[in-house]
Amino acid sequence: MRVCRLLILVAAAAAMSGCARQPAPQYAQHPGMRAYAASPQMVRSDLDEMTYGAPAYRQPPSGYGPSPGYRPAYGPPPGYRPAYSPPPSYGPPPSYGPPPAAYRPPPSYGPPPAAYVPAPRPSYPMRHVTQYVPVRELPEDHGPYTLDSGDKLRIVVFGQDTLSNTYTVDAAGMITMPLIGAVQARDISTASLSASIKSKLGGGFVRDASVAVEVEVYRPFFVLGEVTYPGQYPFVPHMTVENAVAIAGGFTPRATKSSVTITRKVQGVPQRFPLPLRYKMRPGDVVTVSERWF
Repeated sequence: MRVCRLLILVAAAAAMSGCARQPAPQYAQHPGMRAYAASPQMVRSDLDEMTYGAPAYRQPPSGYGPSPGYRPAYGPPPGYRPAYSPPPSYGPPPSYGPPPAAYRPPPSYGPPPAAYVPAPRPSYPMRHVTQYVPVRELPEDHGPYTLDSGDKLRIVVFGQDTLSNTYTVDAAGMITMPLIGAVQARDISTASLSASIKSKLGGGFVRDASVAVEVEVYRPFFVLGEVTYPGQYPFVPHMTVENAVAIAGGFTPRATKSSVTITRKVQGVPQRFPLPLRYKMRPGDVVTVSERWF
C-alpha cells in the first residue's frame, strides 16, 4: 500500500515539472502600433519568474503592421486643393420710400341716424259680435243642505230632556216628536226645521223654547252601471264622484271613465246631469256609470 502511494506522488511531481518547463511565447509591442491588452496565455505568475527568470520578448512576425505607402480611405489625396468660389452678389438694398406721414383721424360721417320709427298702422272699425254658447246648468254643490228620507237627526230642546232625542226622517218626509206629533222635514234645511219645532212647542207647550237640530247620519248614496260592486253606500262629507266610484270597487273594463251621470233633486225635482269625476256629491245622489262603445 505504501509503494502505491509513493508511485502516485512521483508521477504527480513529474507532471508538474513538465508543465513548468514550457513557457508561453511573448511578443514585443511594435513602436507604430497601438497598445493592446494581453491575452490570458501571456500572463505569467511570479512562481514561473522565480523559477525560470524573466522571459525574453520576441519580435513580432514579419509582415505584421501597415504596408508601405498606406493611406486611409477617408483622407484627401496628396496635393489636393479645393477650388475657390466667390460669394454671390445680392445687389443694392431695396428702397422703401419716405417714412409714413403722421396719423390722421378718419373723416366724420355726421351724427348717427335716428331710431327707426315704424309708420302708424291704419285703424279699421271693429264689430263686436256676441256669441251665445248653450251650456247646461250644473247643480249647485253649496248652500244649505235639505233633508230627506233616510237622514237621522239629533234634536235637542233646552231644558226638556223628554223631547231631546234622535229622530229619523221617514218615507213620508216627516219626524214624530212627543207633544207636537209629526213635523214636516223633507226638502227643508235644519234651520227651517228648528224654527218649525219651536213654533209648534210655543203653541201652549213650552214658552220660548230653544231648539237645536243637526244631522247625525246622512242618508246613503247609490252607484249604478259599470262599476265592480254597484249598490248603496253610506255618505261621507266632502266626497267627490271619484271617491264614490272607488268605494264601489272602481270602473269595469267597459266603463266610460271621463264623466258620469248623477241624478239629484233640485228644488224638489229629480234631474240628471253629466258631471266630471272631481265634482262634489251630496247625500241621496244616484251615480250612473255608462258603458263605452269602443
